[in-house]
Amino acid sequence: MEIPSYDDIRALHRKHAPSDAAFALVFTHCEIVADIADQLISRSGVDVDPDLVRAGCLLHDIGVYRLYDADGRLDGSAYITHGVLGHELLAAEGLPETLCRFCSHHTGVGVTKEDVLAQNLPLPPADYVPATPEERMVMYADKFHSKSTPPRFVTPDSYAARVGRFGADKTALFQSLRRHYGDPELAALAAAHGHALT
Repeated sequence: MEIPSYDDIRALHRKHAPSDAAFALVFTHCEIVADIADQLISRSGVDVDPDLVRAGCLLHDIGVYRLYDADGRLDGSAYITHGVLGHELLAAEGLPETLCRFCSHHTGVGVTKEDVLAQNLPLPPADYVPATPEERMVMYADKFHSKSTPPRFVTPDSYAARVGRFGADKTALFQSLRRHYGDPELAALAAAHGHALT
């Protein structure tokens, strides 16, 4: 499989971003997640394809652009759908399933069919759980930066507390990811981007 270049991925974001502000928010987040993943890979020594991870990080949130309305507002109520929307967008662009899955399989610590049905989520009933080491790395790295207003970095302890709202099993899964990959060093990234670390 040919992995698209940084410039190709950036051009895809530009093509689908409804505004400069949306592009800046989403693509900057994707770049930050890629930087976090790079750091985690080098520190943990896990066996992943770093180029595939980087491409997955840069693509994972492209579906967010489909949630902006005509007035440039992001529809937060449908946010859970952004992964599936991104998967569809990349598939329509002719990208392989391996890359599309980074969109649909990065939300939370994985969304199961049982989650979809029990929580009545607006998703086709299916498992959206990362299955490859590269998918798991993208999902994990994504947990440490938020596109909130204003954007911010999220400490591992803060994310662990937040994911606990969805059940003890989700907290346990996140803690197992922490043990496997380690905690990222976020202070320098937060300072470089001027984002808070909470």
